[in-house]
Amino acid sequence: MSESKIVLKRINEHIMLVMINRPTVYNAIDVETTLQLESAVQQLEDDESIWVCILTGAGDKVFSSGADLKEVSNGKLEKLFTKKGAFAGFTGFKRAKPWIAAVKGKALAGGFEIALACDLIVADEDGAFGLPEVQRGLVAGAGGLYRLVRSIPKAIAAEMILTGAPINCRLLHQYGLINHLSPNRDVIDRSITLAKALCTGAPLAVQASLSILRLAFDHDEVTLHELSVEALKHLSATDDYLEGPKAFIEKRSPIWKGR
Repeated sequence: MSESKIVLKRINEHIMLVMINRPTVYNAIDVETTLQLESAVQQLEDDESIWVCILTGAGDKVFSSGADLKEVSNGKLEKLFTKKGAFAGFTGFKRAKPWIAAVKGKALAGGFEIALACDLIVADEDGAFGLPEVQRGLVAGAGGLYRLVRSIPKAIAAEMILTGAPINCRLLHQYGLINHLSPNRDVIDRSITLAKALCTGAPLAVQASLSILRLAFDHDEVTLHELSVEALKHLSATDDYLEGPKAFIEKRSPIWKGR
């Protein structure tokens, strides 16, 4: 039986680590990896006990190099995109829960686009990110062309996209793309620490907040305000809405139920 290309590891009751497990080919995305990753995302979205997910790649050198060029050369590029999840079954998946990209080493091409599709990034302080597609006669078709320019200064994004040259993570951290830098060996632990911080908030409130902040570039303030009011109205009917103020008054940590 072949080794699973997507490995799940439960960190604690509410955090799941998802690993792309193809280190010998720099965690390149082939058809089977695409199907397995989409299936894993759906599984975790359906699991109410999971509040935060961490996505990483096996090994220390490359988070993911993007599309497996063997699949591309065999005419299978379209199969690396699914109807529900787009590239890798991930970059276009409508996820409710926060995902943290834990990037060791480099994230290139579609691998960088996978990281950009996550909500937060913890990266190797000696790593680098890049979109080299133009150097291969391609475009970054899995979100890189617009997600990157929304995340860092336009001129820097334009240079990365149009030259295909990678930029080191220390500089991208200064530009605000990366939440936390860490030595390579500590990237996973730092990501887990961040995931635990997300779990201190009520999971439904975190998800509601996330759903609106993802739309910040897509709507005007009137619409975003209406969405915020609607989210608060929905949360007011949950157990956690009552638990937060009660825990504060009783001077204790809240016990969230996620409902």
